[in-house]
Amino acid sequence: MEISFPVFIETSINIILFAMLVATAFAITRIDRLFAVVMLSGVFSMLSALLFVTLDAVDVAITEAAVGAGVSTVLMLSTIALTERSEQKSHRPELIPLLVCFVTGAALIYGTLDFPNFGDPSAPAHAHVGGDYLVRSIKEIDVPNVVTSILASYRGFDTLGEVAVVFTAGIGVLMLISGLGRRRSDEDAALVEETIENQGIEEDA
Repeated sequence: MEISFPVFIETSINIILFAMLVATAFAITRIDRLFAVVMLSGVFSMLSALLFVTLDAVDVAITEAAVGAGVSTVLMLSTIALTERSEQKSHRPELIPLLVCFVTGAALIYGTLDFPNFGDPSAPAHAHVGGDYLVRSIKEIDVPNVVTSILASYRGFDTLGEVAVVFTAGIGVLMLISGLGRRRSDEDAALVEETIENQGIEEDA
């Protein structure tokens, strides 16, 4: 069966984006400089957003770009400014975390075995309101991706609530970071005062 040129281009773009995602994730695990890790995390989020765009899930792409590459990067950089610049080496064995990752991945893969086949019309997601959405969304919303039309229109208020939750969580993190910054400033001021007092005592002696 011959593959049309647009399908070939789209498939090639998806493969390239997936390869870049894997390379970025591997680089994040191997770098010790936290600033570089945060920047690469932002790159990972942008690549994910581009991948969502190729799947016509524009709403998810916008959320990923705004939260993953935007807000999360700013919060991480603010945290680095208040902590260390490099990762502290752990003296604990790395075998146990690796084993936990493998067991968790195996459990997730095992769980997918009960999923219905992709595109199965008798799947629970297609047996109730899913078919109605598939028929009406193109005519009423005029968006190629049905998930986007559902999240942005049919479930618009629910999506607005989720955005409010994310916004509230971001404000809470900013408050925690600002409190940590003030506490660190107070500790630094107390340390300076103690150093000056110790120097004065040594000079008097």
